[in-house]
Amino acid sequence: MIKITLKDNSCIEVKENTSIYEVAKQISEGLARVATCGEVNGKIKDLRYELKKDCNLTIHTFESSIEGKKAYWHTTSHIMAQAVNRLFPDVKFAIGPSIDEGFYYDFDVKEPFTEEDKEKIEAEMKKIIKEDIKIERFSLSKKDALELMINQPYKQELIQELPEGEEISFYKQGDFTDLCAGPHLMSTGKVKSIKILSSSGAYWRGNEKNKMLQRIYAISFPKASQLSEHLEFLEEAKQRDHRKIGKDLEIFMTHKLVGSGLPMYLPNGATIRRLLERYIQDKELSLGYEHVYTPSLANVELYKTSGHWDHYKEDMFPVMKMDTEEMVLRPMNCPHHMLIYKNKMHSYRDLPIRIGELAHDFRYEASGSVCGLERVRQMCQNDAHLFVRPDQIKEEVGKVLNLIVEVYQKDFGFPASAFKYRLSLRDKNNKEKYIDNDEMWETAESQLREILKELNIDFYEAEGEAAFYGPKIDIQIKTALNHDITIPTCQLDFALPERFDLEYIGEDGKAHRPVVIHRAILGSSDRFISFLLEETKGLLPTWLAPVQVKILPITDKQVDYAKKVKEILLSQNIRVKLDDRNEKVGYKIREAQLEKVPYMLVIGDKEIESEAVAVRSRKEGDIGIVTLEDFITNIKEEIDLKK
Repeated sequence: MIKITLKDNSCIEVKENTSIYEVAKQISEGLARVATCGEVNGKIKDLRYELKKDCNLTIHTFESSIEGKKAYWHTTSHIMAQAVNRLFPDVKFAIGPSIDEGFYYDFDVKEPFTEEDKEKIEAEMKKIIKEDIKIERFSLSKKDALELMINQPYKQELIQELPEGEEISFYKQGDFTDLCAGPHLMSTGKVKSIKILSSSGAYWRGNEKNKMLQRIYAISFPKASQLSEHLEFLEEAKQRDHRKIGKDLEIFMTHKLVGSGLPMYLPNGATIRRLLERYIQDKELSLGYEHVYTPSLANVELYKTSGHWDHYKEDMFPVMKMDTEEMVLRPMNCPHHMLIYKNKMHSYRDLPIRIGELAHDFRYEASGSVCGLERVRQMCQNDAHLFVRPDQIKEEVGKVLNLIVEVYQKDFGFPASAFKYRLSLRDKNNKEKYIDNDEMWETAESQLREILKELNIDFYEAEGEAAFYGPKIDIQIKTALNHDITIPTCQLDFALPERFDLEYIGEDGKAHRPVVIHRAILGSSDRFISFLLEETKGLLPTWLAPVQVKILPITDKQVDYAKKVKEILLSQNIRVKLDDRNEKVGYKIREAQLEKVPYMLVIGDKEIESEAVAVRSRKEGDIGIVTLEDFITNIKEEIDLKK
């Protein structure tokens, strides 16, 4: 007998070589029905895995964990491959992994899958599920594995790369067998509701030099209601996609002649970006920041001094050789700010020194990973570096965290419940990723931990998420699409002041080393705009809307008065457009609504007679006729309050 310690720390005894599935059955028939995989001493295992000695065991289900979901989805990917095999007997199989939301499988077929093909595949998948085919696992030697996959070149390539003597496992379900490490459910009937979502081209192994395959994305759930909810969520996500909103509202565009990951802001987008950048710079000025401009190009030696060359080189663009120098586009601007600080000697009375910049940075992103404004190759960072004495760390970190709350919760109105504070630490088992100084790391991590506790901020810790030069506090935001993202961050750095030999003269007349706090509030303008568009569905607050007011004369007779209203609004710094086209006013209103303009001013003969405007609000609908003076007072108050 062997002892099994379960997730709740209770223990059971079972016979040696009992499978995880049999343990689940021993606990309860209900658990066995919904079990998808097991976790033995921290490692995910198939339900068929036999336990040979005392261990810790967690049994995962679809509902209990992402691991449970992924086993469920991976099984469904094999069901899809079996369906494709039945319908397209000449198909060559690549890979079919589970992903964070569902699964995909890559196929080598003669023609791309049509909508009709996908309908047939989905119908065949439902048939395979209904057949409730038993799924069996077996292993082969490398030689036998290659023989079994004789007609499957992609599988053979994967097998050839496996080291000699390694177990090569397969899963068989009826007339279909696939090379796979698992884990999988016990039979195809365990899968219930399925849906093919989309298909696209995908290069084998993501390399554009390889053959283009056909990838099918799909999803599955234990209940039909869960599938319905997910499809509703996907439709919501489609409406919130900042790329769609950006195109519809003429905010930004991309073009292959410019290049991947290099969006161009159209007038509406340029207005949004300008307002955001002015907004955050004004905030910073009121808090004692000083702004600088530094070049986007620098000598490689700068990044060798800072340590970026050793730890960040793979994310930088290639070196450009120019005369006697080797130059590179900068990935971040902290090294420049170190030199600005070092430009003159500082007294302890001068600190803290807060240097801010809207800096253009460049990072090499693979073409397959760039996405609209969210992931780009050139970005504008709302970056700042605070040079502080050790006794000022707590106060300055507190001020940074207060600024984040003021921006995100007060001015933009995001709920406090959407924010979590993460203390991001280095991975102690992978120290080569970080600057080598154990004492510095221990000091910096303990100081940030202490600050969070003293400020009574709830937080959790995450190893491996630190910057290469120091730990950080990341504010994790739960988005409207239920994604966890990091935009604002506050990092503590003892390393760069050392590497650049930064000093200040202390009260004792001796030289001392400052500490640097790296902080970003909006992150990059690009990513923040993508986040904002998706959170608001493009319904930007009035102060940030590219067009705040649209004037809609009912007929040509009111155009002269409408032009006069426009000039008055412009003189009050209100962004306004006049729609004087010869169209029905109802059509103009619908178009302004699609453009998500906060206010429409409809002008007819009555409005001219009373020197007023008929106000239609995006939020409240028809407000009625008000004097132009009152409208201006109200909208300016709304703009000032950042509503």
